[in-house]
Amino acid sequence: MLHTLAAPFEHSEEIRKSRFLAQAAPVETPQQALAYVQRVSDASATHNCWAYRIGQDYRFNDDGEPGGTAGRPILQAIEGQGMDRVAVVVTRWYGGIKLGAGGLVRAYGGTAAECLRLASRTPIVAMARLELRCDFAELALMKARLKELGAEIEQESFAADGVTLRMRLPADRAGEAKARIVDISRGRSEAHALD
Repeated sequence: MLHTLAAPFEHSEEIRKSRFLAQAAPVETPQQALAYVQRVSDASATHNCWAYRIGQDYRFNDDGEPGGTAGRPILQAIEGQGMDRVAVVVTRWYGGIKLGAGGLVRAYGGTAAECLRLASRTPIVAMARLELRCDFAELALMKARLKELGAEIEQESFAADGVTLRMRLPADRAGEAKARIVDISRGRSEAHALD
């Protein structure tokens, strides 16, 4: 099972007089990831290297370090920790001692991996979106019984003849939710998937 971060987290290390600061945060979109990178990057630092992964979408940047020595190891740390929907920025303040290509890979990847290892995690739950129409008399019971399955109402639309509900719930509970909707409405209502 993949995880994301429960909250932003940071971790710093000193490696041969260079200071490395890893900052990680949960993100939902590439735009959010790039905005996070821009927000936490330090213009006074020598390098701000970063990577993010959101499902099959990923990017990384070495920010002036030799190719493949910073961004890719950070991405590999994200994957190695079983994380998704995460952006990590590792900022380096040069301390005067060159680390070499292998040393840079270990420093960037290791700092990022340790940051992710120490951070609080939350499992990523696949969500489904459903829509249904029900009578006013069934609304309170419908909402209460669907809430038991982890459903969150996103939108309620009232009309003269009833209510249309749009909701999110864990995908593995969608079948059970559809059955409950049919039971509560005695077959007059059924849910349709929106995704």
